[in-house]
Amino acid sequence: MTTPVTLIPHLWYDREAVEAARFYVSVFPDSAVDFVGQIRNTPSGDCDIVRFTLWGQPFMAISAGPMFRFNPSISFFVLFDPGRDPQARERLDAMWDKLADGGQALMPLDAYPFSARFGWVQDRYGLSWQLMLTNTSGESRPPIVPALMFTGEACGKAEAAGEFWREIFPDSQAGQLVRYGQGMEPNPAGSVMFSDFRLGNTWMAAMDSGFPHGFSFNEAISFLVPCEDQATIDRYWSKLSAVPEAEVCGWCKDPFGVSWQIVPSEMETLMRSGDQAGIDRLVQALLTMKKLDAGALKAAFEGK
Repeated sequence: MTTPVTLIPHLWYDREAVEAARFYVSVFPDSAVDFVGQIRNTPSGDCDIVRFTLWGQPFMAISAGPMFRFNPSISFFVLFDPGRDPQARERLDAMWDKLADGGQALMPLDAYPFSARFGWVQDRYGLSWQLMLTNTSGESRPPIVPALMFTGEACGKAEAAGEFWREIFPDSQAGQLVRYGQGMEPNPAGSVMFSDFRLGNTWMAAMDSGFPHGFSFNEAISFLVPCEDQATIDRYWSKLSAVPEAEVCGWCKDPFGVSWQIVPSEMETLMRSGDQAGIDRLVQALLTMKKLDAGALKAAFEGK
């Protein structure tokens, strides 16, 4: 049985990945920059890479040029639970002030029918966060939850996407599901107002929106899937890759337009080794691949 995975959101910046990671670590509690490195001689030139943790949630980021830009189709819920923290509201407001500095409010910080305190903000780097006081009843969620909004041609597919992903990732489970009712146009009745689910060890949220937002999923935010062996890489690749022209360097795109990176778990260890010559050889081998070959990458790193 394949071990449940912890998915790692991967953020694509033009040049600001390390700066952004350090900013986020200054904003979120229990956070740290875990590793900073560089991959060289890529189609984007020399690229900084950074691994960091925010409030227990791992992230990866890369500075790889202006090809992809963040948009609110993928954002991150930040959940504050008054039942666990009597200062939840004050902490939410303080975090909002930091994330909004140099950014833009997409939904102002206020009371809404679904939360006594909620705001949606796009930070100075363009990344979107939804800060919310949570209802303490029911099963708790982690503080940070990736949230996918299905808009445009994808509107109405949030429920099917959740079911699709839960079948692929071992030890997954459904969570909440709230549908739009009649008279809530342009959101189609019966489509998903809010849902959440756990994929392996990672909680995610998904919703439909019938409004003409003018954006959709892109490669600026992908989800990295660490794999323990080649058979696991092969399995996830065969299930998730649905757009042949998007297959490059371990990246693929699923039937809903969401981007994934299917990578050997050992690759992070190699990238953090400090052996820049080995890393350079690994990167050059990786650039020739679509689906990754774990053995060939390890051999390239070792100079074999």
